[in-house]
Amino acid sequence: MSVTLYNSLTRRKDDLIPVEDNKIRMYSCGVTVYDRSHIGHARSLYLFETIRRYLKWRGFEVLFIRNITDIDDKIINKAQERGCDWSQVVDENIAAYEQDLMALGVPPADHEPRATENIEAMIDYIRELINRGYAYAAGGDVYFRVRRFKDYGKLSGQSIDQMQEAVRVEKEANKEDPLDFALWKKSKEGEPSWESPWGPGRPGWHIECSVMSQKYGSCDTLDIHAGGLDLIFPHHENEIAQAEAYTGRPFAKYWIHHGLLTINGQKMAKSLGNFVTIHDAVKRYGANALKMFFLSAHYRSNIDFSDERLEEAAKRFEALSALVRQIRREDLKSQEVSNEDYWQTDFFAAMDDDFNTPRALGVIADLIHHCWKTLEARSGDQDSTLASALGFLEKSADIFGLVFPEDNPLTPEEQKLLDERAEARRQKDFGLSDKLRQQLKDIGILVQDTPQGQKWQRM
Repeated sequence: MSVTLYNSLTRRKDDLIPVEDNKIRMYSCGVTVYDRSHIGHARSLYLFETIRRYLKWRGFEVLFIRNITDIDDKIINKAQERGCDWSQVVDENIAAYEQDLMALGVPPADHEPRATENIEAMIDYIRELINRGYAYAAGGDVYFRVRRFKDYGKLSGQSIDQMQEAVRVEKEANKEDPLDFALWKKSKEGEPSWESPWGPGRPGWHIECSVMSQKYGSCDTLDIHAGGLDLIFPHHENEIAQAEAYTGRPFAKYWIHHGLLTINGQKMAKSLGNFVTIHDAVKRYGANALKMFFLSAHYRSNIDFSDERLEEAAKRFEALSALVRQIRREDLKSQEVSNEDYWQTDFFAAMDDDFNTPRALGVIADLIHHCWKTLEARSGDQDSTLASALGFLEKSADIFGLVFPEDNPLTPEEQKLLDERAEARRQKDFGLSDKLRQQLKDIGILVQDTPQGQKWQRM
């Protein structure tokens, strides 16, 4: 079975067929480092890392690029507010971003280029767009001629007339057309700047992604370009126009976009006081709970963040973790893989179908229920079923980036209580047995009696 994904460009599910053999070049729009990253960023960072992991498991060679925007109006404004140099804002927030990635358990991309490290490449790119007639210099700025690119609007599905209504009617002094967008911005006094053929300035936001994705992907056409739904227009639309005007070839074969994140039904905004940073979310809920929460909705769907949903996600992870701990503690006499691997087939069918993580989690939930029933009615010939289930659960957890905590060994006091209870059961002193069960529960240890004897797990 092949991997299919919803392509925002074709507006349908397409089979994933790389441009070059089995190699996938994947680019994701990264963070703008003017402040701490928030849980909306966390969703994007985690989901596209999960897709990267899954594609690698499916046998693709994946080259993953995720940029860092380290020069932007927001960065300049934040530095002016604080009365510090713009580079200080950037350095502090890149350090915080790297800490957030570690806390989430999201590894770096294969390349994480910074915009300011690629200014010369952007200048060369813009110069060529001018030579081809797609861009023009005006008063120290450089703009892209939108109407010159005939396919403009093919990603967002908007016509030029619809776009015209969405922009300000008044034309900016230096622009030929209100729809034209900036490739190079003339720097104001006191702002950071780089020398260029058009005077001191800095690149526009859109040009950096076109340039860095192709430069670090060593290609004209990406296999997958990823980002949030809110980036389709104008950011991704402008990326396409620039790149295809420059190369004359398709910029990306597949475009995938994740849905937006709200908090208690409201758009996340600092002005509303509901802005949650990655740092605070991981500290409060844990990385595994956050991941289970993100997986509970399809990546293309919007998702609402709330304490209740995070608590539910934490419980789902603990149910999975508890089962894995229990199977690992079992003395499995057979490590052979059972033929009962229908859950594995169903899991990968779900993931092959546009990375349907809610359906994949449903398969895992069914397996958890099945395994506990197997453990309760345990017999030696079921060892292969449990071994197979454990292998699958560990594999799926690795794809999802879930980390099972080390199994907490019993303290001498806890072991003594369990031994005393087992002895009470042998002596048929059920009153003492129940009393000891409650004592164990009070200290966080749940005890079950099975045909194979007393079993325990941490609550």
